[in-house]
Amino acid sequence: MSATAPATALEARRARAAVSALFFTNGALFANLVPRYPQIKADLALDNAVYGVAIAAFPAGAIIAGLLAGAAVRRVGSARAATAGTVLTGAGVVAAGVSPSVALLMAALALAGAADAITDVAQNAHGLRVQRGYGRSIINSFHALWSIGAVVGGSMAAGAIALDLGRGAHLTAAAAVFSLVALVALRSCLPGPDEEPGAVVPSPDEAPHRSLEGPPPAPRSTPRLGLVITALVLIAVGGTLVEDAGSSWAAVYLSGSLQAPAALAASGFVALVGAQTVGRLVGDRLVDRFGQRAVARAGGVITAAGMGTALALPTVAGTVAGFAAAGLGVATLVPAAMQQADALPGLRPGTGLTLVSWLMRLGFLLSPPLVGLVADATSLRVGLLVVPLAGVLVIALSGVLDARRQPRPEQPPPLHAA
Repeated sequence: MSATAPATALEARRARAAVSALFFTNGALFANLVPRYPQIKADLALDNAVYGVAIAAFPAGAIIAGLLAGAAVRRVGSARAATAGTVLTGAGVVAAGVSPSVALLMAALALAGAADAITDVAQNAHGLRVQRGYGRSIINSFHALWSIGAVVGGSMAAGAIALDLGRGAHLTAAAAVFSLVALVALRSCLPGPDEEPGAVVPSPDEAPHRSLEGPPPAPRSTPRLGLVITALVLIAVGGTLVEDAGSSWAAVYLSGSLQAPAALAASGFVALVGAQTVGRLVGDRLVDRFGQRAVARAGGVITAAGMGTALALPTVAGTVAGFAAAGLGVATLVPAAMQQADALPGLRPGTGLTLVSWLMRLGFLLSPPLVGLVADATSLRVGLLVVPLAGVLVIALSGVLDARRQPRPEQPPPLHAA
């Protein structure tokens, strides 16, 4: 999205902090619900297949609402859309936690997923707008804050479980706190419109120095462009498959198949997002130094090898380590796909970002019921093979990502003072 650059370095710093807060709250809200899944599954007496279908309502709601995200951003602005989506996500999380039936659980998760889809596109759009002012990669740092929020949220839930705090009280308090954080952050977001009327992403000839903002040039409206978008979507799906395995199945696998206590079972998800956080904190420097392609390929190897070993030699400690390796491996995938899709030539501003964000949620939609069906037919251990397979998928498709390195400018612009 084209946008007016921030007027001062102070404004840029405040905007970066505000976007970081939005990513943090987005990660923390849903993560407060995830460790409660085994209790919800047990209370509603769901088998693996029904449970998988039920929690797929979250990505289903996201897919239904996902294509509206771009329109919402253009209508009310990316910052307002992200904040409103955060508040609605919190409401859906609370409703899901206290739902007395599988039908109401699915309805609540669908609401939360729809709101989350709008927040996702809007906060990334605003984050990429801030990044353009900095002139270097900072998008991974925003996603790192999402991961930190997920660690905080998952840890909050583990603590609430250990203290035997009711789901309603726990999730209501979490939703209230993080909604307030998002509302406060809104005041420091960048002012002005998110795109100039009639703005079009420049062609490669018009913008020869866009190494931060997109993949190698793709011809306007050609099959090549469609193939690039498809590959970017599949790379993002590889990342979301791993994230979903951690959020939907890690606690269930550890507590069920490996007989870990409930509080310890939450550590699988926490380990995944914790390692993902580390990967994203160093991701911007790695991408600037080695390029998106090399970072993604290395991540695919780590994911496939780490989780593959954990499933081949199942222990509680080894499985937690396997989820950690998977989280580290996929850390930069979704930010890379979104960043490059947002800058594809020949598309209206925000179109590539919206398409990738929407289509990648198919991974969240298809993964839970697929893993559940495989688990009921064989075992959950076999179903979780989706994680190392996602790593293999990323290795195979990473060639579409930008291999260029980003040199440090000799005289950085004023915004680099942030």
